[in-house]
Amino acid sequence: MTPTFNRARSILTGLLLSACVASSAVLVSPAPATAGDVPTFAVDPSWPKQLPNSWIIGQIGGITVDWQGHIWVIHRPRSLTEGEKAASLTPPRAKCCVAAPPVLEFDVDGKLLRSWGGPGDGYQWVGREHGIAVDERGFVWIGGNADDDSAILKFTLDGKYLGQIGKIAPRTNSNDTTQLGKPAAIAIDKDANEIYVADGYGNRRVIVFDATTLAYKRHWGGYGKRPDDDKQPPYDPAAAPQHQFGNPVHCIKIADDGLVYVCDRSQDRIQVFKKDGSFVKEFFYEKKTLGDGAVFDLALWPDPKQTYLLNADGANNEIRVINRDDGKVVGTFGHSGRNAGQFALLHVMAVDQKGNVYTGEVEGKRIQKFKLTSDALK
Repeated sequence: MTPTFNRARSILTGLLLSACVASSAVLVSPAPATAGDVPTFAVDPSWPKQLPNSWIIGQIGGITVDWQGHIWVIHRPRSLTEGEKAASLTPPRAKCCVAAPPVLEFDVDGKLLRSWGGPGDGYQWVGREHGIAVDERGFVWIGGNADDDSAILKFTLDGKYLGQIGKIAPRTNSNDTTQLGKPAAIAIDKDANEIYVADGYGNRRVIVFDATTLAYKRHWGGYGKRPDDDKQPPYDPAAAPQHQFGNPVHCIKIADDGLVYVCDRSQDRIQVFKKDGSFVKEFFYEKKTLGDGAVFDLALWPDPKQTYLLNADGANNEIRVINRDDGKVVGTFGHSGRNAGQFALLHVMAVDQKGNVYTGEVEGKRIQKFKLTSDALK
């Protein structure tokens, strides 16, 4: 395995050593990991296992962990080059490879358990896969961010189509309650039986539906205000924060205490709300990051208090460990690159109950697993 990544701990250790040398000339060794330590991780280069049937995956559009601890991935078969899918060409150019089905389910050891997805009877598949959620009732929710992807599709665990919110058609506006606008991510509130959508690449809002009837419940924009689609100036880190979300509204996560965390990706910020859309606070990260932005995805740490947020940053290709209460960064890991443990446009992320982190990349076209190496869950 590669060494554990944690810049915050190394900096802190250096400061402690310097202080000891200055005061008493006695050097102290770093303390071993103890209960309550900040999460630290090491990549597992053996995960996942080789896919069957000469399958290969493309850009990763979403990743999540279900109630069983299984890892669900949605990727983009159409993003593969002819060279990558050479065995599927007519005639085949090489003995490998063939695009895997877009939805893949793995166990914690990286064994493929189930695969399905794509066009089928009674529904129209999304144009570019983006976002996946799996709830404890056994339903899989899928989104897309192509131009006409204005819907969330609902399936069983085996891929049987059950229904959808919106439709595959051009988006309308950020206050249309019947149609979505290139939604990016989905979160499930089990207790309230509601589905929250980060909507998304076309619209500028969070929108909530009943998870059974799929009926509209409520929606809001930046700072909990009514969203609009007026043209915004380009993001300027030196300017006052924009009142509207930028595009894309890229992630949404619901904490056990009822707080809702939203990624305003291009504006380098996380906004926090109550479930009714009331604005609570916001945090900015790497505020000078332009272009794709610094806040791609979030994961809630699985200790009882959900002490930390993990923040995937696809522009800077790192994951930040953040105190959930005050937003302070207490650690980072990852780096731009194509080796194990590095990232090539880190896009999405999930964490299981054991503290293992799973990541998906766009340029890298791969998924990775990082094992917890500290006592942060004890």
